[in-house]
Amino acid sequence: MPFANCGELRTYYELTGETGPLLVLSNSLGTNLSMWEPQMAAMAPHHRILRYDTRGHGQTSATPGEYTIEQLGRDVLNLLDALNLGRAHFCGLSMGGMIGIWLGAHAPKRLHRLVLSNTAARIGTKETWNNRIATARKDGLGPIAAGVIERWFTPEFRAAHPQRVATTQRMLENSPPEGYASCCAAIRDMDQTEMISKIEGPTLVIYGAKDPVTPPADAHFLTSHIRGAKGVELDAAHLSNVEQAAVFTESLRRFLAE
Repeated sequence: MPFANCGELRTYYELTGETGPLLVLSNSLGTNLSMWEPQMAAMAPHHRILRYDTRGHGQTSATPGEYTIEQLGRDVLNLLDALNLGRAHFCGLSMGGMIGIWLGAHAPKRLHRLVLSNTAARIGTKETWNNRIATARKDGLGPIAAGVIERWFTPEFRAAHPQRVATTQRMLENSPPEGYASCCAAIRDMDQTEMISKIEGPTLVIYGAKDPVTPPADAHFLTSHIRGAKGVELDAAHLSNVEQAAVFTESLRRFLAE
């Protein structure tokens, strides 16, 4: 299995493809790199693709202590350095998009184009995140999962694709509780509302019209504060790359080809 040792962090990753510009895909809270499977077949002919499990998720080590978005952003840079990879396109969804905001503002020379999906410069309240952290540490992710899934997918998608939803819920329930809680702390403490205006590279914001987690207003805030940013609205809730996989992938492919 491919692991990269980056200081105290052992990162699990998958690097596929031999030619084309490098594309890094960064997953949401409570998932692993397999969440990007709907994009792989269409994107692989055009790009080398680097998927990785975020710190505390999947097979990447869950280091002790609460994390920060800066720390998660530096993890991406350290992984690229460990693999001797230079500049890349970056696409992140939800927490992955928060990491993308940090990278766009602090490491613009490492990025070609930036895609921020179903994300926000700030999200939730400290009380909400503290309650979720406490539940995850005490009882695991089982009590959290059902409510999260309702926010991740619209009722129509859940009814039409029960197996896909069940697979995603199992992925969430199997996420390491301590790593999940530590990433919740990173999101709880994040406020990038002032930082986003520093992003100057080509940026696409993809968002779900029915997303209760990061609603369209959050996406509009990003597009209005990032110079030249474009927005694409999808008929989806939070995991738009799954719920509207074909449209998401085509939007991503076209933007990266510009």
